[in-house]
Amino acid sequence: MCNFLRHMFKTKTRADATDPTPSISNRTTRRTPPSSSTTSTSTSTATTSYGATDSARATSSAATSTSASSHSSLASLRSSLPENSHIYSFSEISSATNNFLSKPISSSTWRCTLRSKPTAVVQRRLRRPLDSTQLRFLLSSISRTHHTSIIKLLGACISGDFIYLVYDFASGATLSTALRNPQNPSFTLLPSWLSRMQIATDLSQGLEYIHHSSGENIIHNHIKSSAIIVSDPSLNARICHFGASLLTGETPEASSSSSSSSTLQRSDSRASRVEGTRGYMSPEFLTAGIISQKSDVYAFGVVILELFSGEEPLKYRFDGRRGDYERISLIETARDALERNEDGMLRRWMDRRMKDSFPAEVAEKMIRLALDCVHVEADKRPDISRVAGKVSKLYLDSRVWAERMKIPTEISVSLAAR
Repeated sequence: MCNFLRHMFKTKTRADATDPTPSISNRTTRRTPPSSSTTSTSTSTATTSYGATDSARATSSAATSTSASSHSSLASLRSSLPENSHIYSFSEISSATNNFLSKPISSSTWRCTLRSKPTAVVQRRLRRPLDSTQLRFLLSSISRTHHTSIIKLLGACISGDFIYLVYDFASGATLSTALRNPQNPSFTLLPSWLSRMQIATDLSQGLEYIHHSSGENIIHNHIKSSAIIVSDPSLNARICHFGASLLTGETPEASSSSSSSSTLQRSDSRASRVEGTRGYMSPEFLTAGIISQKSDVYAFGVVILELFSGEEPLKYRFDGRRGDYERISLIETARDALERNEDGMLRRWMDRRMKDSFPAEVAEKMIRLALDCVHVEADKRPDISRVAGKVSKLYLDSRVWAERMKIPTEISVSLAAR
């Protein structure tokens, strides 16, 4: 069953890659009218075959209809193909952002309009020299990817020691804000179990696409809750910063002919060690600066634990008795909750804002899967394809549970990232 679901979702993802526009029904029902030359040809054929049988006239009409349909399908396919990435000039970026003074999303990200498209411009420091030829080659590889759980990279610009990455603008809140609103700690955008399972499914499918289906064995290297957008109003997850680590030189270039996606690679740049975020960095990255796709799997596991607990990956709490700060790891508290689950510890560990309404068996399997992803040894972490298949099955189990419990499921209607 799991293998069938994985095959089904992989097929769906690949279909999205070549046919990403949402209005599928419009494409299948709309027909392009024949051009004037086609009409003339049809008239001529009708004249010369005057007196032919009804069957012959029907055959001619069907051929004309099929030709028009083929032209319509080709036009639709052409319009749905991902557009090539652009190399922008610095003056164009500077003008669009009002010299980097307008609509800052963060200290290094600006919202603006470039070439009539709403975009987000992200500034990153280059970790290795990159000329225009190399930039064009890398952009051409990245632009072949198209998945609705990944925010699309539109292009880039190099100026001095910095690269400016231009992404589609995605409306919504970051996952970290959706889980922990500093102005209202009791509020969350994801109050139900199904809404959080949808996020987990979208993330696993998107990361699987990055690792395998994109045609390149790419390492994302920035999987974290603050780099995931929860879209409004569908509450689907979209991964930010795709391609950033490759373009900036944080990760080595990956080849599609690589023998194993789990082969560890050492970053050439010592500065890249600080590019990770506290709590999401794998042990091998922290100790030796070694990164791989299994580092992404580790970060994904942390995000899943964060998703269902609502807590930060690492916290420091002052211990009055010792007069010192106590380090609290989300991974350690999750392991402890599973070991003591016979006392109902796991249920108490889960985010209380879900109002204790979730399938206990499915929740336990999800937390065990997340802990498999954060195994201290990289080789013992599962491949993301296996993880995505399991998450998809558990999502289906969650919908069955919700229907049995008469819980409305309109908030989440898909089986995977679209």
